[in-house]
Amino acid sequence: MTAGFGLVVRFTLRDAAAAAAFDELVSQTLDGIREHEAGTVVYVNHRVPGEPTVRVFYELYESRAAFDAHEQQPHVQHFLVAREQHVTATEVTLLESVDGKVPEAPAGP
Repeated sequence: MTAGFGLVVRFTLRDAAAAAAFDELVSQTLDGIREHEAGTVVYVNHRVPGEPTVRVFYELYESRAAFDAHEQQPHVQHFLVAREQHVTATEVTLLESVDGKVPEAPAGP
């Protein structure tokens, strides 16, 4: 399987308390992603050393359709609304795969 669509999202958060609340919101959202989104290959929230109010997401999907399905999930819709109270700026960079190495699906029985 080659993941064909991804994005990097950089969030600037209001302050340290907002960063902690944002991280908790992301953890709750990840529960739904893990349980309901087979087409989401990678979804990671990163801290940036030296920038305590910045978070960077790396997201990788099997296809653009998998990303579109992700965006429609109730847990993601909740995240998109709830994050606004913590965020002062959002920068999104869309990615299209050229080549690489991604996790393979486990072999079936």
